[in-house]
Amino acid sequence: MNAPLYQPSPERIAATQLTVFREQVNRHHGLALADYGDLYQWSVDHSADFWAAMWGYAEIIHSRSWDMVVDDAGKMPGAKWFAGARLNFAENLLRYRDDRVALHFWGEDQVRRQLTYAELYDQVRRLAHGLREIGVEAGDRVAGFMPNMPETVIAMLATASIGAVWSSSSPDFGIQGVLDRFGQIKPKVLFAADGYFYSGRRHGSLKKLAGILHHLPGIEKVVVVTYTGNAGNAGDTGQPNLDGIPNGVHWDDFLPTDAPTLRFEQLPFDHPLYIMYSSGTTGLPKSIVHSAGGTLIQHMKELRLHCDLRREDTIFYFTTCGWMMWNWLVSSLAIGAAVVLYDGNPMYPHADAMWRMAAELGISVFGTSAKFIAAQEAADVKPAEKGGLDRLRLVLSTGSPLAEESFDYVYREVKRDLLLASISGGTDLISCFALGNPTLPVIRGRLQCRGLGMQVAAFDAKGRPVTGQQGELVCTAAFPSMPIYFWNDDDGEKYRRAYFEHYPGIWRHGDYVTVFDDGSVQIFGRSDATLNPGGVRIGTAEIYRVVEALPEVADAVVVGLPFKGDEKVVLFVQMATGELDRALKATIREALKIKCSPRHVPRRILPAPAIPYTMNGKKVELAVKQALLGQDVPNQEALANPESLDYFRGLRSLLDNSG
Repeated sequence: MNAPLYQPSPERIAATQLTVFREQVNRHHGLALADYGDLYQWSVDHSADFWAAMWGYAEIIHSRSWDMVVDDAGKMPGAKWFAGARLNFAENLLRYRDDRVALHFWGEDQVRRQLTYAELYDQVRRLAHGLREIGVEAGDRVAGFMPNMPETVIAMLATASIGAVWSSSSPDFGIQGVLDRFGQIKPKVLFAADGYFYSGRRHGSLKKLAGILHHLPGIEKVVVVTYTGNAGNAGDTGQPNLDGIPNGVHWDDFLPTDAPTLRFEQLPFDHPLYIMYSSGTTGLPKSIVHSAGGTLIQHMKELRLHCDLRREDTIFYFTTCGWMMWNWLVSSLAIGAAVVLYDGNPMYPHADAMWRMAAELGISVFGTSAKFIAAQEAADVKPAEKGGLDRLRLVLSTGSPLAEESFDYVYREVKRDLLLASISGGTDLISCFALGNPTLPVIRGRLQCRGLGMQVAAFDAKGRPVTGQQGELVCTAAFPSMPIYFWNDDDGEKYRRAYFEHYPGIWRHGDYVTVFDDGSVQIFGRSDATLNPGGVRIGTAEIYRVVEALPEVADAVVVGLPFKGDEKVVLFVQMATGELDRALKATIREALKIKCSPRHVPRRILPAPAIPYTMNGKKVELAVKQALLGQDVPNQEALANPESLDYFRGLRSLLDNSG
């Protein structure tokens, strides 16, 4: 095993909330759990005891306690958590109502705002009253077509206080992409902004909004936030004209000037809170319904224990409102931390814009994507040289596997004395299966640990658990943040097919991983993108780690295509500089052969002008493969750059006639 890149001191380990929690468990249960490995094993062997302890440690606000923690943790799907409990998600996130900063907002257009916890509570109180006045009730759907700004958080919390269900889509989605999502759930109210900013440009949203509403006639009220100003009138930040928006009203006009005390509806633990969506690159997006209680307790576990988040922290995650990391970030309000919201291009107007923001705001927890970190290295950004990151102690990365070279970059150019945590889970569980840990070392290329209470394993081809070998990521016992159901899936067939078809009663997540003896995890890519030349499975991330480390290469995508009864591996390279000539191809092949194996060497290496990604920054090998094979690529609205597929479609005949 590689030497640790970071090792917390004994003093730091002793001061973590994770250590405090372990000691409380020891006292309460008469145990002698010595370290994280012991605590993890106890948490999965005694699931009910663990989640009961987490309920108490998180100080979850409730009006009625639970009768039973879980009826049967071995039942997937269908386990019932915290039956009898009554609570409200928004009440837990609004437990603080003082003058400390709750939200920092940084807009790319240089807009800077902040709200205190008292101001946030007041805004939610007034908006919730406005929603109740137009008849919004528990179970109704309320949707957001919004940038990552304070009004989005306010609208979500007001919705949750009533017990209505919040669902969100990023404003950079096209009309069809939004309809593919909101068309399934038929929201009663829609919140939207008049536009958003990206790379120094103002993008109006009202024409797109009108097109969406044309196909969603059931929306009773559309509340529009003024952000970019009247479209086409540069510099005009007055309220936009809503003549083309049926049932439209400006935010300021909808928000009552006076309202009664905020009433938090007390609801069951498994009452629906969020409707999230799968990326939709393999068909119509799945509408995944998550519970208020499951989301809350899982996020409190991850934020408090795995991130050691405290009230004095300032936490940032670069995300849109359509990605689950937004929901995860906003849950930090329950801890009383200051939450940073950013809207725009993270590398505008300077490549180091996010680090400058981190320095100015004193960000202590900085979350981003693996793609962003790779882009920072490619742009030769060196935050440590600028300074100002004294408070930064934790960097989080997700969206795709973090390359080993990216670990090196963070410790070399960002800061030596911090915890770099690569984390992985997904929209499906609105949380993580594997993530960071303030009591453990950081090993190059690995996620530090499996999450507490998450019985995660790797299964081989015969469905047997394996350690130190690559296999399918599975979870063999229920956990509270499992989806409660899919929307419009009355018999649960879509739900079962999504996770439990391959291994009945066991969650198959779709990642190809290794779980090591020490509990750390390495991820090699998605199972549906796993290469299989000669019957040997290869994770795509293994190839990307080598190829994308070459200075000439900006990005790459690799796919397996049928060939003479087997599979040929084809690698596409987006160049950073120069051309993809014979010499570079030879360098790539030699590097893969030496650093991986001869099996990893692609049969063909071809140039590509761009690599397709989802809106959330995930590379989509399957879409490339479908385009190459002449198949339809469903729901291209989910892609950030769908035009990039045109190049691959044009290569179909070339690949059909060559080895």
